[in-house]
Amino acid sequence: MNTKRKEYVEGLMLSINNQEVGVISHYSGGKNIFVFSPNYIALPGPKRNTFTMSQLIDERYLQQPLISSQRLPPVLSNLLPEGALRQWMAQSLKVHIDNEFILLVHMAGSLPGGVIAAPIVVGQMPAWALDHREQVEAVQIDVEHSQTKFSLAGVQMKFSSVRNQDGRFNIGTDANQDSWIIKTPSTVHKYVPYNEFSAMRLAEAVGVDIPEIKLVKLSDLDNLPNIQLPNEQHAYAIKRFDRSHGQRIHTEDFAQIFGVYPHEKYKKHNYEQIADALYSSSHQALKDVQQMARRLLVNILLANGDAHLKNWSVIYTDPQRPKLSPAYDIVSTLPYVNDETEFALNMAGNKNWYQVNMTSFETWSNRVGLPWQAIKVHLIDTLEKARSAWPQLLTELPIHEAHKKTLRAHWSKLHDDFRIE
Repeated sequence: MNTKRKEYVEGLMLSINNQEVGVISHYSGGKNIFVFSPNYIALPGPKRNTFTMSQLIDERYLQQPLISSQRLPPVLSNLLPEGALRQWMAQSLKVHIDNEFILLVHMAGSLPGGVIAAPIVVGQMPAWALDHREQVEAVQIDVEHSQTKFSLAGVQMKFSSVRNQDGRFNIGTDANQDSWIIKTPSTVHKYVPYNEFSAMRLAEAVGVDIPEIKLVKLSDLDNLPNIQLPNEQHAYAIKRFDRSHGQRIHTEDFAQIFGVYPHEKYKKHNYEQIADALYSSSHQALKDVQQMARRLLVNILLANGDAHLKNWSVIYTDPQRPKLSPAYDIVSTLPYVNDETEFALNMAGNKNWYQVNMTSFETWSNRVGLPWQAIKVHLIDTLEKARSAWPQLLTELPIHEAHKKTLRAHWSKLHDDFRIE
């Protein structure tokens, strides 16, 4: 006699570059279970597209199911949007904001990076995907979701778009020859597009690798959803590095790599651990940590307190081995956070902009096992370029005058090692 209780289950098959990776199953009781495909596990390393750097670090990673309730496992949860965009999506779908399987279904074909999630029709769920709920009889149903239009006053919204030949941007698509992310003005903080554009230009001027960026007139955006926007003229646009010639390129952020949820992006991990992961797993190890050191210093110089785990990513231009992705989301946060003094994560046991010095970077370097002289030369180069170019460049950039004043005051309070006159 079968005494198991029945639970309905929906499933999505995840793939990267047409290679089956695994199945995420969602049970009616709220349990989410991600299981890697036996075929994927059996592939020899040189032929297996890497899903997460964690599988390169831990050889047992692929053997164990990833189980969570309501939220998806972190490696999938971090594919979903945060903040206002998540609220907008959840209300549009009429689901709870933490019912992440439904959000994943909605985004299935437009996830960041290379992952595609395809619904599994009734009768097609593989048995190996259902082997991990022994007390439940799984009854598969078709994946269900719906979408309605919804108007929301957002903080700052991000949209996928493509740039057409006439130079206009079409919101809602992401995979032609010219794919971009559009960030609209914030209803809470003034002049964010100008701040981010300018901070990224300053970073680029001192050797930080960034994608193509633009300020775009709101009047040049087609199919922009009906959202309330402040009286500003421009959105910020950044070219997608996870799309190339209409193809998807796999990426993942360090919240995914470290297996933490978005709300933990400021906790549990530090800049030493990010550098260690890059140094041990990237196919251009030293080059990546040298670039990371340059970005760390730039975040301090620009008073960017938001360089958390989700703002550091790797990209798989080689399907098997990651490398550090171009920089993104570099903003001078101090103009928006009164009396802010800290960057996002610990470095050498410190988070204070005004206490960090060259010795702090040497400690960071030594803890990771990096050759200090190979790091130091990049820090010196960054400083020389910043001191030479930034004072004049800042006057020419569109960042608001009050933000310029805040940034100059910040430069004057940094340690002697990093001060900019």
